[in-house]
Amino acid sequence: MQEQFKSDPFYYKVYGDYAMFTDPVTKAGGEKYTYQVPTYQALKGITEQIYWKPTLQYFIDSVKVVKKIQTETKGIRAPLKNGTNDLDYYTYLRDVEYLVKFHFEWNLNRPELKADRNATKHERILLRSISKGGRRDIFLGTRECIGYVERMRAEEFEKATTVYDREKISFGIMFHSFNYPDERVQTEENNLISNFTDITMSNGRIDFIRPEECQIHHKLRNYTIKSYTKDNVKSVNEELKDIPEEEV
Repeated sequence: MQEQFKSDPFYYKVYGDYAMFTDPVTKAGGEKYTYQVPTYQALKGITEQIYWKPTLQYFIDSVKVVKKIQTETKGIRAPLKNGTNDLDYYTYLRDVEYLVKFHFEWNLNRPELKADRNATKHERILLRSISKGGRRDIFLGTRECIGYVERMRAEEFEKATTVYDREKISFGIMFHSFNYPDERVQTEENNLISNFTDITMSNGRIDFIRPEECQIHHKLRNYTIKSYTKDNVKSVNEELKDIPEEEV
């Protein structure tokens, strides 16, 4: 039987001047338009920028949309192959702030990293990484939208108010997440799967379902994931040694 584990929840605030959570319907053309709220996959990507190890899988539980949803359209110069330029229009979210609740589970697709499954040490590293604003640069959906992360406590998250308190808003069917192939299963088609589901915000809060619970799945292209071994992944013990005890 596979080992099952679910960490306690973690919380952080992420904010920035602009965000772009691209609606896939607009990706085919030169003009891009953002969703009104962040997707599960975008928040998972932000969380992985804070602290990532192939030993872990992150699951986004909830997000609170603190500030009013506002958009701004910008003209973007796009170079063409013939040496000339075109002008595309991108519509961004402006002045955003989100409160995120998430947890991690062991990545059971990586049995070779079983020795790295030390929950206490990963939790300590993760908390320190959140407090430091993340280990890597934070982007709000796209590289030109810089974000900033701050650690939160559970009571701060639960008590936080939003401009959408006492409102219920349906955003309809939205992109949710990707499912990546299981490297343990060798098939002719190891496809990347995109998941879509209905998104509703109540009192400024969106509670996400898990990727496997989404109602709509689309098979995309063949996808190969990188292989890891205990020799090319820094162990959690080594990671923790790099962090002074008083900073954890």
